[in-house]
Amino acid sequence: MSESPTAFELLLQIDQRCRLLAADLPSQPARQDSWSGIGFRLGEHWYVAPMGEISEVLHEPRFTQLPGVKTWVKGVANLRGRLLPIMDVCGFFGLELSVVRKQRRVLVVEHNEVFAGLMVDEVYGLQHFAQGSLEPVVNLSGPIAPFIKGRFQREQDWQVFSPFALAQSQGFMHVAL
Repeated sequence: MSESPTAFELLLQIDQRCRLLAADLPSQPARQDSWSGIGFRLGEHWYVAPMGEISEVLHEPRFTQLPGVKTWVKGVANLRGRLLPIMDVCGFFGLELSVVRKQRRVLVVEHNEVFAGLMVDEVYGLQHFAQGSLEPVVNLSGPIAPFIKGRFQREQDWQVFSPFALAQSQGFMHVAL
């Protein structure tokens, strides 16, 4: 009389049969590397911020106004127990903020010692561009120029805006009147 296989040996036999009968994984097309960012609008211009520079996107929160600050500093909001300064980016650059409040969003930036909410007119979600399609921007002038790191072209120009560069700028840090 032959000895019956152990439970472990049975599992090995089942494993071998499954591997023999298993279908190959479907071939996957080569994935093109893409650049991703958060698309948003300031006035009539379209921007995209690198994914790594935005912590989160919020609806316009309730905030408390502060005395003795520049007009583009809207106030502070309580974000899960942390005070989040709310900055009107349009106002900082001398533009008018959209009157449609329900479309406004706040991009939360956390970089080095800066924790701030950047209020923008509208957010268009995650935008993906081919990695090699970033173009340099030449002859850009105006107060926003130092914060533009390039552009992508599609239906419209998407200028790459760096919230980290804004957070490090002296003008942005001096909020008192």
